[in-house]
Amino acid sequence: MADTADLIIVGGGPVGATLALALADSGLQVTVLEARPDAAAPSDPRAIALSYGSRLILQRLGVWDALQPATTPIKTIHVSQQSRLGRSVLTAEESGPPELGCVVDYGALYGALAGALEASGIPVLYGAQATALTTTLDAATVSFTNQDKEQQLSATLAVVADGGRSLKEIPGIHKEIRDYGQAALVARVETELPHNNVAYERLTPRGPVALLPWGERAFALVWTETPEVAQALTTLDETDFLRQLHAHFGDRQGRFIKVQDRGVFPLKLARAKPVTAQRLAVIGNAAQILHPVAGQGFNLGLRDAWELAQILRATPPPLIGSAAMLARYQASRCPDTGGGILFTDFLVRAFSNDIAGFGHVRGCGLAVLELLAPAKRFVVGKMSFGARG
Repeated sequence: MADTADLIIVGGGPVGATLALALADSGLQVTVLEARPDAAAPSDPRAIALSYGSRLILQRLGVWDALQPATTPIKTIHVSQQSRLGRSVLTAEESGPPELGCVVDYGALYGALAGALEASGIPVLYGAQATALTTTLDAATVSFTNQDKEQQLSATLAVVADGGRSLKEIPGIHKEIRDYGQAALVARVETELPHNNVAYERLTPRGPVALLPWGERAFALVWTETPEVAQALTTLDETDFLRQLHAHFGDRQGRFIKVQDRGVFPLKLARAKPVTAQRLAVIGNAAQILHPVAGQGFNLGLRDAWELAQILRATPPPLIGSAAMLARYQASRCPDTGGGILFTDFLVRAFSNDIAGFGHVRGCGLAVLELLAPAKRFVVGKMSFGARG
C-alpha cells in the first residue's frame, strides 16, 4: 500500500524546491523526492543567469538575502553581430529595474534553496530515484528506489520537476524535439579589462557567443558552434583556446587571459505536449528545454513553479489535481512558454546563418532597436518577467 500526500514533487533541484517553498504555508501535504543523496550543494561549475523577475520570486520565497552575496549583477546587455554593423545596448537605467538580472553558480543557488527547504519543514526524501509514474482518476503514484528498497507514494497530484532525468516515460505526455545541430561550449574565462557588469550577446553565423559577468573579473562563456568544432575546442591548450576565442569574439574586453571548467553539451528545442495529463504536471526542463540564447530557459522554469503554486493555493483542496485545475495551469502558462520558445527559436534561426543579404537586415533591426526606447523597454520586460509580466 503506497503512502499518501496531497502533492508529490519529483525533483528537489531549484525548480522543484521553488514550487515546494511557494506552498510552505498553504496547508497542503507536500513531499519532495530528490535523487541526490543529501542536501549538500553539488560541485557544479555552471553559471545560471537569473532574470530580475526570478530575483523577485526568490525574494518572495525568503531566499534572496542568503543568495545575493554569491550573485553578480547584470546592469547592461550589449547585443551585436559579428563582422556587421548594427548593435543595441540595453541598460537597467533606461529600462526601469535596478538591474537586468544577475549571474550565480548553480551550486550556490541549489544550496540556498535546499537550506530554505530544510528550514521550512517540508519532507524531502533524499536518495529517492523515481522509476515509474502511474495515474488513475483519483491519484498519481510514483514508484521509486531508496536505500535499495522499492517504495511507492501516492497523491492527488504529481509534479515532475527533475528535468526528465529519471522518468523517461510520463503517461499522457510526449515530447517534440528539434536538434539545432549545434553545441554549446561553456567555461569560465577571465579578461584583461573589468566587466563593469556588462553582459555580451555576440551573434555569429555559426551561433551566438555570450559572455556573462561572473565574480570580480571573470565571465561565464557560452560559445555556440557545430558539435565537432565545440568538442575540438575543449582539447586545445589554454593559449590556443584563448587566441581562438579572441578572434571569434573581438576586442571589447581586451585579451582573454585565463579559461577553466570547459564543457560541451548539445543544443536542442524540446517541448512537452501537453504539460499536464491525468493527475500530473511537468514543469521546468521536464516541460521545455530552450536554446541558451537570451538566457530564458531556467527563468521560464522558475515561473512555471511560481504560477503552479499560485493556482494550487487558489484551488479548494478537493479539487487539487482535477482536470479543471490542470487546465487552468496549462492555459496560464501557454503565452509565456510559447513566447519564450518563439523568441529564442527566432534568434537562433535568424542569426545563425550566413545567407546573402540577411546580415544587413539583421544589422538594421539591431540599429532600429537601439533607437527606440519603448522597444527596448518591451524587450527587457519580456526577458525579465515573461509574456504575462
